[in-house]
Amino acid sequence: MLFNSLPFVAFFIVVVTLYFNVPKRFRWAILLAASCYFYMAFIPWYILILFFLIVLDFFLGKKIEATADPRRRRHWLWISIASNIGTLFIFKYFNFVFNAHLPLILPLGLSFHTFQSLAYVVDVYRGKVRAERHLGIYALYVMFFPQLVAGPIERPEHMLPQFREDHAFSYPLFVSGVQRMVWGFFKKIVVADHLAVLVNVVYGDVAAWSGPSLALATLLFAFQIYCDFSGYCDIAIGAAQALGYELSENFRSPYLSASIGEFWRRWHITLSFWFRDYVYIPLGGSRAGEARTVRNLLVTFILSGFWHGANWTFLAWGFLNGAYLVIGRWKDRLLSSLSSRFRLPRFRALSAICTFLLTCFAWIFFRAQSMADAWYVVTRLGTGWRGFSAAHALFLDRVDTDLYVALAGIAVLLIVEVARARAGRLARAFSSSVVLRTAGYAALAFLVCALWEGRGTEFIYFQF
Repeated sequence: MLFNSLPFVAFFIVVVTLYFNVPKRFRWAILLAASCYFYMAFIPWYILILFFLIVLDFFLGKKIEATADPRRRRHWLWISIASNIGTLFIFKYFNFVFNAHLPLILPLGLSFHTFQSLAYVVDVYRGKVRAERHLGIYALYVMFFPQLVAGPIERPEHMLPQFREDHAFSYPLFVSGVQRMVWGFFKKIVVADHLAVLVNVVYGDVAAWSGPSLALATLLFAFQIYCDFSGYCDIAIGAAQALGYELSENFRSPYLSASIGEFWRRWHITLSFWFRDYVYIPLGGSRAGEARTVRNLLVTFILSGFWHGANWTFLAWGFLNGAYLVIGRWKDRLLSSLSSRFRLPRFRALSAICTFLLTCFAWIFFRAQSMADAWYVVTRLGTGWRGFSAAHALFLDRVDTDLYVALAGIAVLLIVEVARARAGRLARAFSSSVVLRTAGYAALAFLVCALWEGRGTEFIYFQF
């Protein structure tokens, strides 16, 4: 069941209505049943895999907490890690690693709820959280439908207590949640889906295009993937908020970042922090000298790339981002040294543009279907600029509503994000005026309804 579909709208209305009209002691059961139904709308029997991992981790968490012997505790921990990573490996990486061709379909959201489950077991092992005693509550922590398929990846200390709290209906909170959902629908339906038409034309057959079209498609993909994924998260956060729950922010205007390090503190925040806390820091982080810090950064980002998919393109994307961070560390050190001697001006806008372009270059490897396609794009970016013939061909082929709607949507997106980042007069007026806010979201809702096909298109991160 896709968020951007009419069945989900009907499902959400039913869930909200039931949730606030049953006795409080049964509300967790309503949410768990709704989450099971939501998940089974894709491939029903795959929920058995999810149930197996949930039950296993639930009992292993209690075993770890109840065991005093460090060796036995590590034993239970490694059983959980092996079970979760092993399941992920079989469905996502087996064919890639062994060059096999088993007819395996990746269970929806497996990468996300695997990491969420691992966070729970590892945190119980570290003593950061108590093992959950209620199987239904723990199952809901893993399966909560707003963030089940594509995050945010939640931590147990943030979500588990919320499932035990009393969530009375709050009209302001409900309205705010629905508004957040409308903004997410706008990003997905109005911007991302229309950009996808243009991007797919070029990246579906890169050999047919030269530099201008390849560069344009790459720039448009940067906005497509941002609006697609952050749009999903907005809908998830808004849906949870309407029910009285708080999910973690996953995006904070990442394309306004002035460095790659800042970008990764703003993009897919819950995944970035997951890799920081469960991979980078356990490897030694930045505490063991420069050589090991470089190694730890590269290993962390290569694993992050591999998490995204079983393809050499994702490994290259991860390595490239890791290399960006390493070079950024050296650059910051050099600038800090120079600043101690000279007064150097800070050009944040220029830094943000450079960061965006570097990010777009990395997106080539993320979007390309193969390393051969990625290499073709990289080596052809400088060709065909005389006369802009290839770029004109793209525009002439697609100079319909797809292009105009997408560009208008990007303009709205940039205005909103810059206004929020600067907290200027426009942002303050919008947030303080009920009339302006209502009119703004009504306009967005009108656009969404006008361009909505009803059946919905898949989100990019569903494949991960």
